[in-house]
Amino acid sequence: MNPPVPHRRTPWVLAATTALAVLVAALTATATATAEAATVGAGSYTTDRVGPLPTGCGDLSSNPRQFVTANAPAGPVPTNDWWSSLLYKRTNCAYSEPLHAHPVSYQPFGDGLGFSATSTPTITGTATGVGEYKYAYAEDIRVGVTALGAPVVKVDDWTDWTVSPYWSDGARTLRATIGHGLPFAYLRTSGGEALINATGGSPTVWSASGGTIGFTVRGHDYVAYAPAGATWTVSGGRITSTLAGRDYFSVALLPTTPSTDAATRAALATSYGRYAHAHVTGTRVAYSYDQASSRVTTTYAFTTTPREGTATQTVVSLYPHQWKALAGATPIGQSYPSPRGRMKVLTGVSEFRTAMTYQGVLPELPAVGTGAGADLAQLKDQLAAVRGNPMDLRGTDTYWNGKGLGRAARIAEIADLVGDTETRTAALNAIRATLNDWFTATPGKTARVFYYDRNWGTLIGYPASYGSDQELNDHHFHYGYFIAAAATLAKFDPTWATTAQYGGMVDLLIRDANNYSREDTRFPYLRDFDIYAGHDWASGHGSFNAGNNQESSSEGMNFANALIQWGQATGNTAVRDAGVFIYTTQAAAIQEYWFDVDDENFPAGFGHSAVGMVWGDGGAYSTWFSADPEMIQGINMLPVTGGHLYLGYRPAYTRTNYAELVRNNGGEPTVWQDILWQFLALGDPDAALAKLRANPGYIPEEGENRAHTFHWIRNLAALGQVDTGVTANHPLAAVFTRNGARTYVASNITAAPLTVTWSDGTRLTVAAGRTATIGAYTWSGGNASGGASPSPTPTPTPTTPPPAGSPTRYLLPGGGLGAAGGATTTTVASAGGTNHDGTPTNPVVFTATGLTMTYSGGQTAFDLFLDAGQAVGNGVQARVSYDLTGDGSFDRVETYRYFATDPVPGYEHYTQNAGLLSAAGTPGNLSNGTVKVEVWSAIGTNPTTLGIGDRSLVTLPYA
Repeated sequence: MNPPVPHRRTPWVLAATTALAVLVAALTATATATAEAATVGAGSYTTDRVGPLPTGCGDLSSNPRQFVTANAPAGPVPTNDWWSSLLYKRTNCAYSEPLHAHPVSYQPFGDGLGFSATSTPTITGTATGVGEYKYAYAEDIRVGVTALGAPVVKVDDWTDWTVSPYWSDGARTLRATIGHGLPFAYLRTSGGEALINATGGSPTVWSASGGTIGFTVRGHDYVAYAPAGATWTVSGGRITSTLAGRDYFSVALLPTTPSTDAATRAALATSYGRYAHAHVTGTRVAYSYDQASSRVTTTYAFTTTPREGTATQTVVSLYPHQWKALAGATPIGQSYPSPRGRMKVLTGVSEFRTAMTYQGVLPELPAVGTGAGADLAQLKDQLAAVRGNPMDLRGTDTYWNGKGLGRAARIAEIADLVGDTETRTAALNAIRATLNDWFTATPGKTARVFYYDRNWGTLIGYPASYGSDQELNDHHFHYGYFIAAAATLAKFDPTWATTAQYGGMVDLLIRDANNYSREDTRFPYLRDFDIYAGHDWASGHGSFNAGNNQESSSEGMNFANALIQWGQATGNTAVRDAGVFIYTTQAAAIQEYWFDVDDENFPAGFGHSAVGMVWGDGGAYSTWFSADPEMIQGINMLPVTGGHLYLGYRPAYTRTNYAELVRNNGGEPTVWQDILWQFLALGDPDAALAKLRANPGYIPEEGENRAHTFHWIRNLAALGQVDTGVTANHPLAAVFTRNGARTYVASNITAAPLTVTWSDGTRLTVAAGRTATIGAYTWSGGNASGGASPSPTPTPTPTTPPPAGSPTRYLLPGGGLGAAGGATTTTVASAGGTNHDGTPTNPVVFTATGLTMTYSGGQTAFDLFLDAGQAVGNGVQARVSYDLTGDGSFDRVETYRYFATDPVPGYEHYTQNAGLLSAAGTPGNLSNGTVKVEVWSAIGTNPTTLGIGDRSLVTLPYA
């Protein structure tokens, strides 16, 4: 196996992207221009050119707006989009490369707009080596104006996920509006007749009535809609219309139907026709993060202009990550094929909404397994070994400096958790010195400096790398590391992060890569994030026949996580919420398009469970830099941080992904082993730990270190797998489950105590500057409030997990049901003098998930230790509920008669012998099921103590 090579994200070919706008005053950082620099708090950037700038056709370097019309929006021009080759003309200086909008792909030519509805992919390569699938551009029709011969195609307008290319030859014009998810192309013409040329073969006309004509080319059904009173004329492969003297029409691709199903096809043509003249003229996204429910709601809105009639709704098709989270709407039965999988259709809508669960991120895993004994000693030795060189730089450019900053941030976080203040200080000092250097522009400085280009509206760091200057590639990849390291530093040195110091420079990096404010005219809105596709694009110009591309989805998520961490550390909820939106949406997109976790989107015959790269027209099991399976799959895993828990949302898939790596590699990995083991640990932590312990001489990946790898894998071996069934009302929180016992984790990076509540009722108060856990592991560590005082050495109190399928479960701190832990207590709240007999009110809840067990008959047994002290008139009640399949609904619910406690101090035993008050549902086998025990006060005015840990237990009627 060859040794690892430096990885890159987009090709070395130099080109240029689109134009951006004029520099204006910042919203959160005031920049004062001088001859050579603009100050931002204590930092600065240069406004004098330092190195190469974007280049392409013509004079793009100095005039990036040469391919936009006077009608185009003012302000910054988007780059890194699905349609960027229209403006950033690199090889085709007149028109563009194919524009893969989905469900239609388009390509502008001098005589009009080509349409491609390729429904059968081409698969090349092998199932064990490099390969790809492509829905390549293959033209069906070309739509334009008779005799049109435009020398160049410009851009007349753009909105959040649409673009309007424009043709003019001096006598004739054509303007089209196309976009993600739009089955329609909306067209305006002048100087000639509307023309549809069937370039893909002779059209078969199956409907012609007035201004509507339906036809099929290469097996794809299209309908053209002309104004009222107009007709279409068919002559061979040419279809024309005078449009009855008006200037608009639309062409729609119909969804897939059986070729003989004429009635369905006709009905679809009629249904679409209701909205054919409500031209989409604008698209806009709006998102909100509800912290209490941990939900992200996204609204995708369409503005239409009725060219005739009164309809203002439209027809849209949704990607899998959208329709799987669709709220309040029902798609029709037909769908479109696409490189991303089936696109489902909504008709007659002006907007649609998705609702997704935000699962939370962490600054770092808690040290429940590395906080004491031999493991702590090993970790501290590894930390001491990197203390003298925490960044371990492998290059001087923005990418490799970024990876060094990311390495130091991981070291600082871990060292803080285990009380190694010396290493923590060394790492933070390295981060501070490096960022201060990059964030300071002095006269004549050409390295470790950021340059703002007014024409392009972009912030470029020099030395640049992988086309980040001349192609505007990868800014989110590079700058995500800077922002994440700044977030770690901000926790320990909040003064550094203020706008009076260096916080404004961090904000500029955020806004350059993904500007979260529409009012900021220095940078385009969400530059690198494709709002509708749900993920980033890496290439600034997108000038490839296959469209745009992105390789390292995980480095894109590193940027999103950095926004969450920075926003939380600085109290900037706008940045935090933008990060939560991008993170949650992109996590869903990665599961669908990079990993295909449900095995629905990759075409049959592709043979891979993952792709290394997503392209506009497909996906590839490959990278820009290596054919090694370790790197093809590993590039979508690194860097491993507390913001990458999404890689473990589907543990079974995580194991499948790793198994493919071993198969394709012909054995276990020999490069990037640490990255791959850390990924495996999210699906099978015991196996990952065994591999790590068996290979002590492995070579760390360039941005990794032994301390972090050991910390990550060892602690997941204790915590178990990510549990997505419970959410928190705090963005820096997560839940893990091992053998049915949960551990709840929350990080408080503020200066005041914080109480976190999970959706199952678990509550945890976290001290200022601490990470804490409750449940199977109760632990607190870290000193994120800064200062020189050392963090206390954590003293975790782990419990031995019960054997898989054990029917006897103890009630544990934090709400788990597992093996006996240390003796402790919890409080059952008073009934407040109100009768709650049979109705759980303020219950203490204990849950076990992921249970697969066989029902053995009989009934539930339990023994609860209760002590009401000297209180009179208290009664405690219990309910046991069984969700047999883990689908969220309880199939069997047993409520027991309450137990009247005595007024004598000392424990009493409340058992099933109190008798059933009620029972609903039928017992059955558990298959990935859930058991929940609720304990509350049915009567009384005083609280009751419940002994837990090694005291109260429930015995399930299962073998």
